[in-house]
Amino acid sequence: MANHQYQQFLLLLLLITLSSMSNDVAFAARQLVEETPSPAVPELPKPEFPPIPTIPTNIPKPEFPPFPTFPKPELPPVPELPSLPKPELPPLPKAELPPLPHFPTLPKLPELPKDIPIPSLSPPSYSTTSP
Repeated sequence: MANHQYQQFLLLLLLITLSSMSNDVAFAARQLVEETPSPAVPELPKPEFPPIPTIPTNIPKPEFPPFPTFPKPELPPVPELPSLPKPELPPLPKAELPPLPHFPTLPKLPELPKDIPIPSLSPPSYSTTSP
């Protein structure tokens, strides 16, 4: 069961809204803007930089009063310090080393033969699998 009451209300509201909107309002607003003269914009003067100040090149040197001279101060003479005698140190005793211990001689190692065959890393020429 469908409810049709709200559809009729929405249709009426849509009809009123669309009829109230027309291009007459927008056209009238555009016509007002075009017909009324716009106020004249005042022209502003162009900005100018201020003139560059000139620096004088022949500035007179200031005159200072003469620098006062002071007498040299007289310093007292440096007193002589008595010399100290060199201290005599007793002679150091000589270090006595104990005699080196006697090490037994090691037995002689047997000599290896000079003609040792060098093994090769190639596979053997005979068959290693049993028939």
